[in-house]
Amino acid sequence: MNNRLKVLRAERNWSQADLAERLEVSRQSVNAIETGKYDPSLPLAFKIAALFALPIEAIFSAD
Repeated sequence: MNNRLKVLRAERNWSQADLAERLEVSRQSVNAIETGKYDPSLPLAFKIAALFALPIEAIFSAD
């Protein structure tokens, strides 16, 4: 699954640790999602979408 998480995070000048704190996950989890090594659970995907005020489809794609 592809995602725009790294770009969205960079636009806000957030580190992976900053994003992890906001999502209440580890920095390693953020890194794994950004690099495509891990697909977030549906609840986490909704939490990410809410944090960035975007629909899930604007962040994640099944390409």
